[in-house]
Amino acid sequence: MKTIDYIPTSKIERATKLVQTGAKVGVNYLKYYGEKIVNSDLTRDKLNEDNAEDIYDGLKSLKGSALKVAQMLSMDKNFLPQAYVEKFSLSQFSVPPLSAPLVLKTFKSNFGKTPYEIFDEFNAESVNAASIGQVHLAKKNGKKLAVKIQYPGVANSISSDLALVKPMAIRMFNLQGKDSDKYFKEVEDKLIEETNYTLELKQSQDVVAACQKIDNLVFPAYYPEFSSEKILTMDWMTGKHLSEFTAENTNQETANKVGQALWDFYMYQIHVLRKVHADPHPGNFLVDENQHLVALDFGCMKSIPNDFYVPYFELINKEIIDNKQLFNAKLFELEILRKEDTAEEIEYFTSMFYDLLSLFTLPFQNTHFDFSDEVFFNNIAQLGERFAKDTNLRKMNGNRGSKHFIYMNRTFFGLYNLMFDLKASIAVNQYQNYL
Repeated sequence: MKTIDYIPTSKIERATKLVQTGAKVGVNYLKYYGEKIVNSDLTRDKLNEDNAEDIYDGLKSLKGSALKVAQMLSMDKNFLPQAYVEKFSLSQFSVPPLSAPLVLKTFKSNFGKTPYEIFDEFNAESVNAASIGQVHLAKKNGKKLAVKIQYPGVANSISSDLALVKPMAIRMFNLQGKDSDKYFKEVEDKLIEETNYTLELKQSQDVVAACQKIDNLVFPAYYPEFSSEKILTMDWMTGKHLSEFTAENTNQETANKVGQALWDFYMYQIHVLRKVHADPHPGNFLVDENQHLVALDFGCMKSIPNDFYVPYFELINKEIIDNKQLFNAKLFELEILRKEDTAEEIEYFTSMFYDLLSLFTLPFQNTHFDFSDEVFFNNIAQLGERFAKDTNLRKMNGNRGSKHFIYMNRTFFGLYNLMFDLKASIAVNQYQNYL
């Protein structure tokens, strides 16, 4: 794979790159409408493919939060056309890496030494490159290590990158007013945390200590002496990326085993630790030769405050969902409904969230749940399509819900997608065995 010798770090450089990308997309639209005149049967498939290619090419050269946004979007398979999902999902574990000179420069600035002076062996060629950093193979005292190196300028460009994508997000999600700032601030704060590898080291060690008792779940050990704010060193873990495993696996027992470990891991974090790995995409999990789930990358951890946790999970209770008065009260607690809402808005969003929660909470209404149930996921897709086509939704103020919804919903969407890919059948409350 071609390496990158330079990453734009200034606001002007990054803005220019995004403008250039926007111009390419504009040309694609002109080409599409020109061809549409000649061929009225022409679909948008080729347009989507061309746009996805150009947008991804632009973002991957910027890396950082710009590319992270693409990664986040790729997790919701019902939100974007398939061409975008396929292309943006590459940001999870397959983007052009830094060249060797940039890698050496990063080590010199963090440790005052080259990696060859620190490790017994070091491969300057990256084995895995994503949105914020890339991974290299090293050896020390006979042990294989994974060394994650952060891209230069990523941390300093977060605020300006988000400012550039904010207008698009406001239009996409119909956000109105200054109240929308809290959502962007939540994303910005999380992205800043992800660029602090000292924090990630502590979070990783804390999660390992708390969750290593869960069956069929393993973690790498972490090495503070070979880590810094921009470099993180851990055990080299072998296995197949979860997406590769799910594509090849034909053993239902193995799928259930891996899926149960994944489910227990998340439920234990959410309900016991009240802090959760909020980046559940396939690139952050491996399946080893013993069919154990390997959990990686704890840069994005979401703390769940009690005043959000309680009403959020009370809505799992079918008796509350079906009780109009109680249901309405919880929607106000979670800022889905607001006192300044019109009667029309209250009626609309109450009905909307009743339909959403009645469906999304189904796994929690049973002691066991089969995530291979295509009816369940087809209903989710149909519901998403229904809201996407709902013209009334565009008329409403889209600022709905506590800021905590952003990463909690991202966590559950990602978890559900992974469970569906695994086709796993699991015991819903088995995590309680580890209390």
